Amino acid sequence: MEISSKEHTHFFSNNTIVPVDRSSFKSESSASKEKQSCCGGIKIFLGALSFVYFAKALSGSYLKSTITQIERRFDIPSSLVGVIDGSFEIGNLLIIILVSYFGAKLHRPRIIGAGCLIMSAGTFLIAMPQFFMGRYRYERFPSTINSTVSLSPCLQDKSQTPLSALEKFQAKINAGCEKEAGSSMWIYVLLGNLLRGIGETPIQPLGITYIDDYAVKENAALYIGCVQTAAIIGPIFGFLLGSLCAKLYVDFGFVDLDSVTISPKDVQWVGAWWLGYLIAGVISILAGIPFWFLPKHLPKPESRKDSSSSSEHSKFIIEENKEQCTSYWQQAKLAEMAKFLPSLKNLFGNPVYILYLCASIIQFNSLIGMVTYKPKYIEQQYGQTSSKTNFVIGLINIPAVAFGIFSGGLIMKKFGIGVLGAAKLSLGSSFFGYLLLLSLFAMGCENSEVAGLTVSYQGTKMMADYEEALFSECNSGCLCSQNDWDPICGENGVTYVSACLAGCQASNGSGKSTVFFNCSCVGTFESSQSSSAVVGPCQKGNECPKMFLYFLVISVITSYTLSVGGTPGYILLLRCIKPHLKSFALGIYTLAIRVLAGIPAPVYFGVAIDTTCLKWGSKRCGGRGACRLYDSSALRYVYLGLTLVLGTVSILFSVAVLWVLRKRSSPQDETLSANGERGACGTKSRKDHFVNSDQLIQSTYWPEKETRL
Repeated sequence: MEISSKEHTHFFSNNTIVPVDRSSFKSESSASKEKQSCCGGIKIFLGALSFVYFAKALSGSYLKSTITQIERRFDIPSSLVGVIDGSFEIGNLLIIILVSYFGAKLHRPRIIGAGCLIMSAGTFLIAMPQFFMGRYRYERFPSTINSTVSLSPCLQDKSQTPLSALEKFQAKINAGCEKEAGSSMWIYVLLGNLLRGIGETPIQPLGITYIDDYAVKENAALYIGCVQTAAIIGPIFGFLLGSLCAKLYVDFGFVDLDSVTISPKDVQWVGAWWLGYLIAGVISILAGIPFWFLPKHLPKPESRKDSSSSSEHSKFIIEENKEQCTSYWQQAKLAEMAKFLPSLKNLFGNPVYILYLCASIIQFNSLIGMVTYKPKYIEQQYGQTSSKTNFVIGLINIPAVAFGIFSGGLIMKKFGIGVLGAAKLSLGSSFFGYLLLLSLFAMGCENSEVAGLTVSYQGTKMMADYEEALFSECNSGCLCSQNDWDPICGENGVTYVSACLAGCQASNGSGKSTVFFNCSCVGTFESSQSSSAVVGPCQKGNECPKMFLYFLVISVITSYTLSVGGTPGYILLLRCIKPHLKSFALGIYTLAIRVLAGIPAPVYFGVAIDTTCLKWGSKRCGGRGACRLYDSSALRYVYLGLTLVLGTVSILFSVAVLWVLRKRSSPQDETLSANGERGACGTKSRKDHFVNSDQLIQSTYWPEKETRL
């Protein structure tokens, strides 16, 4: 037995020629059967993993599409929504080290299946507050809510209104206050997103390594490409699902929709945000089922059996020497731990790696903040509904990003671009992308004309103190609250914060068909010829739809241009570090992006956007709620300006990367392909540039590509 095992070991390691006997025919037949079972097993795993990538990308993009819905439903500012969005990254970071280290030693498919269950539990938890908060209550004057008592909006004297009606209305407010006082339901959304991050953690590292271990070497890159394709399709369906749910009223099926007095264009409108999370949760459960029936190990392909580095359990090949192997691996682990600090020093001593890491962190800050609040920007800047906004992003922007990523890789392959060329392509992509973004400053809409906020009651442009400007001579005789937001549109085309602040004396009808008459403030407006008004805000200016079309065209071109540089930049990262440090370098890179970009960017972008708010909503129990009206010009300058400032700093670091590469490179290096042994990074020895097949396969994979769309 010992002689036989030694002979086989010698055969596989040195490729010696041995005589063919009957046993060889048996081994060939068993090898063919093994190959068939291996191919079948890996393809089943590939299909299951592709579906999981689709599911996690769908739920992640759906969260982005419901940012404004969550903000309005829970009456919270944008900065707090940013914290909720960043909680996914926090959950991911909590266990990424444990999963990466221990997961490879355990049953990887079942760990992925357990991750899917946790991910679905988190998704369901996000939707749960809808069923415990009660019905959504928006600010409306009682006469517009199908009331049997006709109340005058301008309450000049409380005696004109039946006391029972006032008491009843006040009692409803107090009851709502008592119910909401002890509840901060948005915490459940935060915890649910945190669980989503924890559940998603094992999918990427364990799934990709499982394919890499058991796939035929020639097919591994193709399989990983299939997984990435599924991940790109996920966000498209996520935003389309967000578009569909945003059309439905938040409490549909529980209330009479005819009694709803707001439309999807109203800033208080909240769609059925919870429905999409239930659908995404069910999809996550279905995606995890196949992994519970997949084996821990698949038969190794014959072409991979001679690779000593590709298998995570190659130490178990010779059972007789198990104890010796265990002792050897323990010594190897100690040696590896001893090399940690020198490896870290070596990595951070590489100026190209450090500069590219800084450029990536700042650029991801720019892109994550921009993508997170893009739906909000479109809604507020161009007066579009949440449904239309999500539809446009899902059907136009995301395909442009996917096509840009593909084009970048195609250009690299077609022209045989080397490391220096990859740096130039990445820099050029960022430069022209942010240059196009600069043109969006000229494609904004003017502020809506809101009396007392953006224009005075006489029709002139607005002044500095917004709160005091809400009151004027025309409504001085009315008992109005400046905290209400119940907009009406006067026949003069101006929006008024409430019927009371418009000085309306009478109303007719109920619900969406309510018409207000004898509005003293509407009659005093310069261009006014009538003193009536209807429920809901007025539409933005006539130029706004045209500006929105221009914005869409530039936005799609910008998304494509910025995405072209993604693949070359990632290849630059891989080629400028020593092969044995690649895994460590990628781990540091991913960790830095998550901690320094994924978590803080949505928060400080949200804080900056909150500074542009003109009118805050008020909670029933007091305190500031969600923003009702933004200063369009200030929002445009803050949102686009912050994105461009970060992008410019990122470009400066990219220029520094190119300068260092030019300084290190020789003319002959520039002619070499990106797949060659040498690059422009100028390492000391030629052997450091040789990369084994497994590393080449992994280099085609771009971590988190699907979550950054």
